[in-house]
Amino acid sequence: MSTGKEHLDEDEEFTAVEADDAEPVVEVAKTNLSKRRTIDNLLEERRLQKQLADYDFD
Repeated sequence: MSTGKEHLDEDEEFTAVEADDAEPVVEVAKTNLSKRRTIDNLLEERRLQKQLADYDFD
């Protein structure tokens, strides 16, 4: 743990992230969520099809 007496060097080359740079991250997150929902729906459909195929109609 650090104490209050230690001096931390600041990174002089640090640049703040602008609002415009944050937008692609949101789009990627939406795309990934959309892909995940599609995959979940396909897996659910496959599971239900298997249950229907295993069901004894007699």
